[in-house]
Amino acid sequence: MSYQITHLDALESESIHIIREAVAESERPVLLFSGGKDSALLLRLAVKAFHPARLPFPVMHVDTGHNFPEVLAFRDRTVARLGVDLIVASVQDAIDEGRVVEETGADASRNRLQIEPLLRAIEANRFDAVFGGARRDEEKARAKERVFSFRDEFGQ
Repeated sequence: MSYQITHLDALESESIHIIREAVAESERPVLLFSGGKDSALLLRLAVKAFHPARLPFPVMHVDTGHNFPEVLAFRDRTVARLGVDLIVASVQDAIDEGRVVEETGADASRNRLQIEPLLRAIEANRFDAVFGGARRDEEKARAKERVFSFRDEFGQ
């Protein structure tokens, strides 16, 4: 009898190892969780990494203000079920306070406006590691990143 591990199991195992190591090397990590498919998978991996203990870090949602109510309900149910702390960084608050200017026109989006509330929340909470779930095939800038995306104090 031989032991064989599937490719998917190997990827999961590697991901869990990376999460554990990153948490061990940081003082104040946070996991970005919007309730979408990518962040839900990342949260599931983090939960598996520390099971049966509770997650040793909070989760943060950078809320564009343009979410489906069902997604927000899923987000809230999930963090309540897991007993993790949720931090919400709001794009609408940034707009209301004049820190960012909302785009107008047919192609207007709040996606780029998430940067300022994200960086502000990272600084305010003194997070030194941020877990984010993103697929390399969605954006050219991510394609060159393998595991870690090191950033400077300006988020670049």
